[in-house]
Amino acid sequence: MSLQGPMVVVADNPAPDLVDALGEAGAFPVVESRWADAPAAFVSVQPSAIVLAEAGPASDLKAADTLGLQIRTRNGPFIPLIGRARSDQAMAIPDTLPIDVDASATRLVARLRMALRVRALHAAVLRRMETFSAPGVILPPLSQTDAIDDATVLVAGRGRSYPAMAVAVGERVGLIGALSVETAAKYLNARDIDGVVIGDGFSPKVVEALLTVMAEDPGFRDLPVALASGTPDLMNEFAPHLVNLESAHGDPRAWIDWILPLVRLHAFDARLKRVMQSFDSEGLLDPQTGLLTRDAFWHDLAMAMQQSEQQGIGLSVARFTFGPELERRASMDTARLVSRIVRNIDFACQGSDGSILCVFTGTDLRSANVISRRIASVLRNTMLISDVGRPKLETHITLGALKPTDTADSLLARVGAEAFAA
Repeated sequence: MSLQGPMVVVADNPAPDLVDALGEAGAFPVVESRWADAPAAFVSVQPSAIVLAEAGPASDLKAADTLGLQIRTRNGPFIPLIGRARSDQAMAIPDTLPIDVDASATRLVARLRMALRVRALHAAVLRRMETFSAPGVILPPLSQTDAIDDATVLVAGRGRSYPAMAVAVGERVGLIGALSVETAAKYLNARDIDGVVIGDGFSPKVVEALLTVMAEDPGFRDLPVALASGTPDLMNEFAPHLVNLESAHGDPRAWIDWILPLVRLHAFDARLKRVMQSFDSEGLLDPQTGLLTRDAFWHDLAMAMQQSEQQGIGLSVARFTFGPELERRASMDTARLVSRIVRNIDFACQGSDGSILCVFTGTDLRSANVISRRIASVLRNTMLISDVGRPKLETHITLGALKPTDTADSLLARVGAEAFAA
């Protein structure tokens, strides 16, 4: 997409290469401003994005604080803020999307274009919420929590620096560890990943193979990738294809701070997409889990039971429960994974206790047992409780089949879902 809307470029010294690149990409107008004048430029231009063209601290700290406050408190879709910096430097404004100071203007424009796609999606969500808001209409809520709370980062590596990388990432976001490229590829396809760290211990050919897979899949091209191993040639080769590819060397805690805004943006993008899916389903899907909302589940269950009795076909219910150590983020990830693997003819919902109820239509108890064990196997082999070295997800299954005398309450109570039934 072209860079629609006005842009503000903040720099005390002219940045003609960047201004020309923004103009060629379709941005109009492009307004240059010194740090001292940046807050006034924000008010007058009402930009769709802001670029900090110079690395290092702001020359006017008060103006930087004011500009940051203006961006955070402005109504409407979020405003991308991207800035040139070095990985060992703090950004002039917190949560700025970073790009290496030595990166070309073309690469900066590509990253800005990616951020503007998220802005456009955010605007579409806000527009739809306003359009369809009416008395009696239940709209999926747009979570107001920090998107980083939902983010998960995959750390792949097996060298001496791997434990330090895993700890640095695990302290800030959800962590998935992989000691091989094959395992990393499996998690990329099975889980919702918001960032990838490729550590040492892999040969350049192995790293190149993983980056090739990601570059060829459109679903991974905007994924933040921190490359802590490999050669500069790999960076040069894949930088045009992976918009958020960055080199990560030195203290892990320093470069996790560097890529964290990119991870947050990716998680925010994923959140918006789930809300749009909920809109498309007319509010039947929970935007957090991808499963049915409880009201929709209750309605579908009543209809499925009626159809089963009229046609004389089987109906079974499975309740999946997990260990008490399952934290909120892992619980959400588990539910999203279930939403991917249930059959199209079945439906599921997450209860208030974190358990998952699956209804298998046209299925007797024996077949439901086979299906539910397959689901449990996928969960057990894909989900980790928290960190590398921790046990895999412990899943317990309770099954129940519809009887002629059953009501929805009695059927759910038989699988231990009394609270949900109530």
